[in-house]
Amino acid sequence: MKKYTRQRLILDLIQNNEIHTQEELSDLLESSGVKATQATISRDIKELRISKVQTREGEYHYAIIDTVHDSLNERLDKIFKSAVLTVMHNGDMVIVKTISHTATVCATSITNAKLDYIGGMIAGNDTIFIAVTDKSKLDELVDSIQSIIR
Repeated sequence: MKKYTRQRLILDLIQNNEIHTQEELSDLLESSGVKATQATISRDIKELRISKVQTREGEYHYAIIDTVHDSLNERLDKIFKSAVLTVMHNGDMVIVKTISHTATVCATSITNAKLDYIGGMIAGNDTIFIAVTDKSKLDELVDSIQSIIR
């Protein structure tokens, strides 16, 4: 099996299973028809930037750490903080005004924040319209968006 295919399978297995040891990973690979040595699995883990993270129960398992995604989110948040001019609501929806040509990027930051009560979003050139799932939560959503700026 080609290295790329094996590594893709490793990523899928780690994403879909709580794997605590390389031996468990090796067993899952073998049950998928892939035979790999401990040294090969160890190299794959290093190349794929897979780390062990602690669960709420205090155990450790493998997880995919996406440093590229994290650094992109950090950049998006910086743009968001410098581009948002106002956040308000009109009783029906939240309206976010941004400097020209940044509304789409700012909407991505809002999406990444996974805020409650957002039903949908439309981003234009310098304005984002956010439909809410509960109009009584408009003030709370405005506060949540403003907290990203701080």
